[in-house]
Amino acid sequence: MDIVSLEAKPREMGVKAKDLLRSSLIPAVYYGRGVDNKSLQLDYQTFRKAYRTAGNNTVIELSVGGKEKFNVLVHDVDYHPVTDLITHIDFINVRMDEVINAKIPLVFIGTSLAVKDQGGTLMTHLNEIEVKCLPKDLIHNIEVSIDSLEDFHHSVFVRDVIFPDTLEVVSNPDDVVATVLAPRIEEEEPVAAELAEGEEGVEGAEGEEGAEGEKKEGGDDAPADK
Repeated sequence: MDIVSLEAKPREMGVKAKDLLRSSLIPAVYYGRGVDNKSLQLDYQTFRKAYRTAGNNTVIELSVGGKEKFNVLVHDVDYHPVTDLITHIDFINVRMDEVINAKIPLVFIGTSLAVKDQGGTLMTHLNEIEVKCLPKDLIHNIEVSIDSLEDFHHSVFVRDVIFPDTLEVVSNPDDVVATVLAPRIEEEEPVAAELAEGEEGVEGAEGEEGAEGEKKEGGDDAPADK
């Protein structure tokens, strides 16, 4: 796959992260097995555009100060809790001759008859699948067809997803990737018989109360004992 290029500079000593961010620069760190950690700074918009293309599973050729170049992956991106702006980046070094683990995002394609014709709702249980491969064999995403979801009893499993031969799947093959949820059925109104039965019960109770009332009235009219 294509390698994305990105420029960075060594982070200026003594400059606080908040001051870098005010200058539209992002503080970053580069690290990995067998390499020296480096504190870096990058132009905000330049990184944002590169990250939009590369994501977390595309190799980036990171040029530091125009002198050194490293093959890296974006390992972590921190965001401000209020503004949602990027506040820090972790780059991890990758060796192109060593197998790595990565998570490949899923893109759902096709048409589910259970959704189209039966009013169901597509439920995605996984949005990425973990794989093992050489860095050069990483791909940006995996397409998952939902054509097989013809009714509410079908599911797409990890084992159903088609991967290139260069990727070894690490995720459990029996994990469910997608299903279709049946539309919610509104509860039916109580049947007329139940209503009628209830009304009869009320009428019967009223009749009994009336009879008891007549008995009491009759008792009041009876002649007094001599």
